[in-house]
Amino acid sequence: MTNTNYKILLFMKRRPGMTMEAFQHYYENHHVPLCLKYASGGVSRYLRRFLTPYRNPETGAAEELQFDVITELWFEDEAVFRGTVQYLATSIMPDEVVEDEKQLFDRAKTRMATVVERESELAVS
Repeated sequence: MTNTNYKILLFMKRRPGMTMEAFQHYYENHHVPLCLKYASGGVSRYLRRFLTPYRNPETGAAEELQFDVITELWFEDEAVFRGTVQYLATSIMPDEVVEDEKQLFDRAKTRMATVVERESELAVS
């Protein structure tokens, strides 16, 4: 049997001058509760994956990453997933969310991608 999950990935960069600690704190304590007010009933998981860059072992370079967080919205229903993708790709978020994002993100650097994930159960020997 194969399970199918549908995901929206949001790649986001913190606003200039904001520390990673302040970014994570604001995101978790202010932005998440705000976004939960607008989350559709079809979102089954809402994850934030905060990224920490490390030095390249060959060059020793410790460059800042292009994004600071990958946010995942998971859906079990394909129709709800597609509707949410359409909304996010063509609509401006509510004013309250946009104003909060300006406190948190460099909005011009935000990118979105979708994932259709299929997982097959492996036979146990």
